[in-house]
Amino acid sequence: MNPLTAIDFYKADHRRQYPQGTEYVYSNFTPRSSRLAPVLEGFDERVVFVGLQGYIKRFLIEAWRDGFFNQPKEKVVARYKRRMDTSLGEGAVPVDHIEALHDLGYLPLEIKALPEGSRVNIKVPMFTIVNTLPEFYWLTNYLETSMSAEIWKTCTTATIAYEYKRLLTDYADQTGAPPAFVPLQGHDFSFRGMSGIVDSAQSSLGHLTSFIGTDSVTAIDYAEDYYNAEGVIGVSVPATEHSVMCMGTQEGEIETFRRLITELYPRGVVSIVSDTWDFWQVISSYTKTLKELILAREEDALGLAKVVFRPDSGDPVKIICGDPDAKPGTPEYKGAVECLWDIFGGDVTERGYKMLNSRVGLIYGDSITLERAQAILEGMKKKGFASNNIVLGIGSYTYQYLTRDNFGFAMKATWGQVNGEGREIFKDPKTDNGTKKSARGLLRVEKTATGFELFDQQTAEQEQQGELKTVFKDGVLVSEQTLMDIRERLTTQ
Repeated sequence: MNPLTAIDFYKADHRRQYPQGTEYVYSNFTPRSSRLAPVLEGFDERVVFVGLQGYIKRFLIEAWRDGFFNQPKEKVVARYKRRMDTSLGEGAVPVDHIEALHDLGYLPLEIKALPEGSRVNIKVPMFTIVNTLPEFYWLTNYLETSMSAEIWKTCTTATIAYEYKRLLTDYADQTGAPPAFVPLQGHDFSFRGMSGIVDSAQSSLGHLTSFIGTDSVTAIDYAEDYYNAEGVIGVSVPATEHSVMCMGTQEGEIETFRRLITELYPRGVVSIVSDTWDFWQVISSYTKTLKELILAREEDALGLAKVVFRPDSGDPVKIICGDPDAKPGTPEYKGAVECLWDIFGGDVTERGYKMLNSRVGLIYGDSITLERAQAILEGMKKKGFASNNIVLGIGSYTYQYLTRDNFGFAMKATWGQVNGEGREIFKDPKTDNGTKKSARGLLRVEKTATGFELFDQQTAEQEQQGELKTVFKDGVLVSEQTLMDIRERLTTQ
């Protein structure tokens, strides 16, 4: 990716559109609204901030270094000029400012940000950006397109993941389920449904801020490369897919189960997709036939020896909790969790809710949303089952059905300097409902009893105060955080 052309075309010539004598442009990145947010009722209007450090390392440092500063000036300038000439017209965009930036050898910018992992109130900036040399005033908002495209999604998925974790923690408390299981209870299944490999890695990093269960290998790589992640970053288990079960034939399905749980995976956890043909036969008949083999499996180093059954179609609430419209006494009427209880039994929590025998479990990952997750947890609770009897696969239905507008993310300029004179600038469209009204002037963010609070129209001295701290300046990442820092910050909030 050529970092020079990671822009909307209209950014290319804003440099000449600013007033003559413009020296500084100061902008901020802010979630403005939760009106379209896919969250449950009672959402507290706070968005998880994460993703800026990854953008800085991968794009501002690596991409600009490898794709611009370390390339011959004649090559990158000619390439940029050709792109502008062929699309906007011959000579439409001068290139002297590009040559000057290459001669400088670094991005003359300062980014101040809240700590990543902060839960930031709606309408409060997560970070600000300003040029550090007056001749490069054009660079601040030149980066808006890439900044927005690379950061809004990670913040959004991290916020939704946090809401899943909050929901699962609430039901664990209500039913007496072990809270230590919650970080494993939301499992990321989204990779194949995302808009590319990098999009998946960045989105799934958001998931990893609240959970450790993931099938997105690239997200773990991304966390190590850009967030210095160590220790337990993300975990998964051996699992089948429909092609495996189909290849074993319908007539041989129970033998496929037998081979998986006794020969390939005689210890630890194994997840087996169970609805290739007749899920109810698997959950109520095969389980009886295989019961002694399942109970005899060996524990791994973590003390685990669980066979997890994965239904992958139908109404998840009815599949797990039972269908009241089905014939009484049938597996469909009971639901998967009750079928397993009838065969394997289990324990009862201190709050009086049933927990399945530790040798069996369930995972459901088809079209799960927060609303469906809540319905499943509530349905199990009403049947007397603890919340930890199910793992939820959170897929692209949750993490891809999103837009920048879910939390109204926008990067807007609020201050500038022309010929030595500071100007407080703002937008407040008369035709808007107030969502797009921006702050004015230099900004300061303070932490208060109600969360983060914005103070605008600040003096230069006031702007230096508060919770926004310099993380990037003149091509250098000056403050670095780890995934562990981010998780700890989210947990303590």
